Amino acid sequence: MEKWRCVPCGYIYDPEIGDEAGGIKPGVKFEDLPEDWVCPLCGAPKEDFESAQ
Repeated sequence: MEKWRCVPCGYIYDPEIGDEAGGIKPGVKFEDLPEDWVCPLCGAPKEDFESAQ
């Protein structure tokens, strides 16, 4: 599964790990994250992420 990087802070969203603090279970693709999901480190919206592959 594709990883995504937060441009402002460098956080990597790894779908194999998910975002436990944000209530996202492992296995959720970036595209399937809720539209209101934000970076757990800096609060940036999904639009501020780019493919890390």
